[in-house]
Amino acid sequence: MSSSKRYPEEFKIEAVKQVTEKGHSVAEVASRLGTTTHSLYAWIKRYDPQQPNITESNDPSVELAKLKKELQRVTEERDILKKAAVYFASHSK
Repeated sequence: MSSSKRYPEEFKIEAVKQVTEKGHSVAEVASRLGTTTHSLYAWIKRYDPQQPNITESNDPSVELAKLKKELQRVTEERDILKKAAVYFASHSK
């Protein structure tokens, strides 16, 4: 396995702000900063004040809404990656 980089907390917070405040995509920010989307999502979960804490509510409807929103985001990302794969496959010939 490759060795993982350690990033300062300020770096992580600024990366999160690029996604949450400036509207850049997670994939774009991760690529530009040389980190993984997985790491960036973890940072967003940890440092974004807009992210609700799981312990805030035990209401199933709140959890369902959260999961639907997450599913929509992941589905959109998957669709973008599919289109990119088709594009690069057709241009690599």
